[in-house]
Amino acid sequence: MDTILTLVARLGRATLALIRAAGSLALFAFEGLSHIVRPPFYGRVFLSSFMETGFFSLPVVALTALFSGGVIALQSYTGFAQYHVQSAIAGIVVLAVTRELGPVLAGLMVAGRVGAAMAAQIGTMRVTDQIDALTTLSTNPMKYLVAPRLLAGLIALPLLVLVADVLGVAGGFTVCVMKLGFSPQAYITATLNSLKAIDVTVGLVKAALFGFLIALMGCYYGYNSKGGAEGVGSATTAAVVVASILLLAFDYLLTDLFFSQ
Repeated sequence: MDTILTLVARLGRATLALIRAAGSLALFAFEGLSHIVRPPFYGRVFLSSFMETGFFSLPVVALTALFSGGVIALQSYTGFAQYHVQSAIAGIVVLAVTRELGPVLAGLMVAGRVGAAMAAQIGTMRVTDQIDALTTLSTNPMKYLVAPRLLAGLIALPLLVLVADVLGVAGGFTVCVMKLGFSPQAYITATLNSLKAIDVTVGLVKAALFGFLIALMGCYYGYNSKGGAEGVGSATTAAVVVASILLLAFDYLLTDLFFSQ
């Protein structure tokens, strides 16, 4: 009986801790969003975060999308050749890239690169009392540190995904034409026939949400870090892991919402 009660108590404590963390995160997100629409707005911080999230993440996202499109084309050819339906490869590539691989892979790359950097930067400011210094100087830390980063993630990731979509399709085109002997004109025609506005739109909606989640996790864990250098390291790890999990979970939910019918 004591063992059962101990297990129930642990489960209860874990559940309460999860609810408490979810509530704290929701309040943090709401406060950050509220500061986006209220003056003053720190444009220099926003531009710096936008460049870090968007422009400086472009090489890794571009390479990931390019090779992913090529891999999809190769794997599709391996399977479709058995049924003599190689003409469907162009549609599969554009569908997979615009709906899923573009936003998901770009989100994961940005989470590992930018989410960790945000958590480390803000966490270092927290443990070295720089955030308290901002408050002393009558500067709201949420408005100065969090709101510009949330807005930058919300805007920058959809732009990255647009580039990833183009390069992913280009990767599939290159492999099919150069390696598999497809006709360039036929491949382009099949791609355009398979391309739908809803697929691109949903991919961009996913990207905007993913960018917000990545910035939110980086800011939240950095802002609440404690315990010196070890605490900053733990916050950085948690930001990347939780952002990646939430990204995949919301990807499923949005896919089910838009494409389950």
